Amino acid sequence: MKRAVFPGSFDPITLGHVDIINRALGLFDEIVIAIGINNEKKYLFSLEERLHFIQENFKDIPKIKVTTYQGLTIHYAKEIEASFILRGLRNPADFEFEKAIAQTNRNLSGIETVFLLTSADTAYISSSIVRDVYRNKGDISSLVPDSVAKHKME
Repeated sequence: MKRAVFPGSFDPITLGHVDIINRALGLFDEIVIAIGINNEKKYLFSLEERLHFIQENFKDIPKIKVTTYQGLTIHYAKEIEASFILRGLRNPADFEFEKAIAQTNRNLSGIETVFLLTSADTAYISSSIVRDVYRNKGDISSLVPDSVAKHKME
């Protein structure tokens, strides 16, 4: 089975993430969307909210599993017997950053990273931009899936 783990904080999941996941479905038998837990990081959305956003968006796609993990992504990938790490690239800066991580991961574990370029219509979207728009009560509906867009700020 070709299993890939797609790790991230997904705070929140964006249409860029959704695009990468949807296009990767044909490459893998299973994609595990793994929300990393970092107790030192302050998130806008709770872990439960982030899980709900992703599960709701992909509820009708059996090839997608949604989980959480702590620690190194390669340790989690080995634990779930994933042979690949899936990552999306928006720009050259993403590539340079992700390349170093991918090379380290392959060196430490033998796990390959598969990069997909984001679509032109979602390449500008980042979770940090979405969080900023959301915090300032802007309309995020063109940046995120409906599961996030319909969420009301407390």
